[in-house]
Amino acid sequence: MNLRTRKFIGVILILASIALYGWVATLVYETWLTGASPLVLILFFAVAGGGWFFPATWIIRFMARPDDQAK
Repeated sequence: MNLRTRKFIGVILILASIALYGWVATLVYETWLTGASPLVLILFFAVAGGGWFFPATWIIRFMARPDDQAK
């Protein structure tokens, strides 16, 4: 797979993962944390706000791999 194809797939995956992650985080908040104490909310939003970093890192590493040289 060449770099251009991986970047195209990576952009689609990043957009889809951000949408899915936002939906899940919102669902968790609305289901279990509505009316929670401010400390719990701060902790939740700190974790949820940084949680997208790991999936995005894996996708970006996939996108940045060099082209396969064996043909």
